[in-house]
Amino acid sequence: MSRVALDKVVKRYGSHQVIHGVDLEIGDGEFCVFVGPSGCGKSTLLRMIAGLEEITGGELRIDGARMNDVAAAKRGIAMVFQSYALYPHMSVRKNLAFGLETARMPKAEVAAKVQKAARILQIEQLLDRKPKQLSGGQRQRVAIGRAIVREPRLFLFDEPLSNLDAELRVQMRVEIAKLHQDLGSTMIYVTHDQVEAMTLADKIVVLRLGVIEQVGAPLDLYNRPANKFVAGFIGSPKMNFLDAAAAEPAGAGLALTVAGRKLPLPLAAPRSGSGLALGIRPEHIRVGTDGLSLGEAKAEIVESLGGQTIVYARLSDGQPLTVVLDGQRNLHSGEILPITADPALCHAFDQEGRALARA
Repeated sequence: MSRVALDKVVKRYGSHQVIHGVDLEIGDGEFCVFVGPSGCGKSTLLRMIAGLEEITGGELRIDGARMNDVAAAKRGIAMVFQSYALYPHMSVRKNLAFGLETARMPKAEVAAKVQKAARILQIEQLLDRKPKQLSGGQRQRVAIGRAIVREPRLFLFDEPLSNLDAELRVQMRVEIAKLHQDLGSTMIYVTHDQVEAMTLADKIVVLRLGVIEQVGAPLDLYNRPANKFVAGFIGSPKMNFLDAAAAEPAGAGLALTVAGRKLPLPLAAPRSGSGLALGIRPEHIRVGTDGLSLGEAKAEIVESLGGQTIVYARLSDGQPLTVVLDGQRNLHSGEILPITADPALCHAFDQEGRALARA
């Protein structure tokens, strides 16, 4: 296991800066996920940790040792890429063993490590096949196995599931989570898929334009997003953001006016009363009269998924609203629905997009 520390790390390509002074610590045995939209710098940051990209400024330390000028091969790191990068003319066994044989490891030790990795990944029956005889999920297991046999102190994954179909992605997510439990190794994982981030991570790092927006446990980011960007990125379907303005104070909290209705909320008052946004997750909205009333909404599209019903609606002032309801509901397009929410599950954001604190 390993500890990783980034101290004011910067990356520039010529005059163009893509990573802006990142500070981050990843503890022994943590599963840390870098998440964010395309172009946010997550893969660049991972490649700098791996030694595949030069660090322009700042310092990278692994177990306290400065790594900036250490060659990638000497960092004790194994990386799994989006592309499987297997040797097509070699068997699975040979693909797993190749790096160890190149390092002149004794044959008996190589065979033992290959067998152990195959057992962990449940690919023992595939050892004599060629990559072209494998499914996408099996090829990705082999790619991960090639990392395992090296017994690295740090595993790096760069969008390893992007080439798989939806069912295989779910299956491989479970297998990677189990692998982390079994090995207890420090792992850093890059993805643009917030579902992967929520289900795999001990710690999520949300990036935007080369800057860390928030770091925390998955449910901390879900329940207490630091700003509007994080609130909208974490959660699926994304959080509803409704235009709001501050009304007169409501007891110890804040009153917001949304769609012509005054809503008392347990939130601290903002510095400015205009340009605010009320945030409510679709799964925290209810159809009925029990709770904080948002008035009525007109259903435009109703999606029945069996275990859930998703309603795309509009409030009385035309603002769009997504509602996720448990189970199967007899709702139809054009229907007028009374909408409520739990005040304790509502969020509010100021003009700069920062979350308002709880009162």
